Amino acid sequence: VDNSLGMQTAVSHSRPPAGKPHLDLQAESPMAMVPLPLRTPPASEVPLRAIPILKPWVRLVLVLIALGIIAVFAVAAWLNPYQNGQVWLMETHRQLGLPECNFKRITGRPCPSCGMTSSFALLMHGDLVNSLRANAAGTLLAFFCLAYVPWALLCALLGRKLLILSMERVLLRMVVVFLVFMLARWAIVLLV
Repeated sequence: VDNSLGMQTAVSHSRPPAGKPHLDLQAESPMAMVPLPLRTPPASEVPLRAIPILKPWVRLVLVLIALGIIAVFAVAAWLNPYQNGQVWLMETHRQLGLPECNFKRITGRPCPSCGMTSSFALLMHGDLVNSLRANAAGTLLAFFCLAYVPWALLCALLGRKLLILSMERVLLRMVVVFLVFMLARWAIVLLV
């Protein structure tokens, strides 16, 4: 029997066994109240996945990486990618006191990352075309890093990931895309 409270009641018509006293406080027939089965909520009522709060050490790492990238861009802006009025597409890193690329010194051909420092420096000086000529993979990496800095600082400030659910998955995809692009660019440079 259904009642107005959404409960089902089951009525048993058994009497107490003979020889047992019958108290006036007992109902004539015992009743059991059983809740109705739970319903499955429609898709519109299913809660969304919660975005987890970032732990303090993750927030700190995001800020430290962003500061490191800002420092790289500061050095790139400080470097002079022009030599005697000409664009310096390779070996801008020598201004930092770093040695010549070993791969280039031994083989006479540029390595996959040759021109990356020049690419960053040219981009920081607003020379997008020559940045792409120096190393298009470097320009792609620089744009990714430029997008990462505000994203990381905002995530650290708010304490949650923005626009992505899995940092690991996005990072893996970005690394694969970057490596494929860098190696494809290197193959083109070697063939030309």
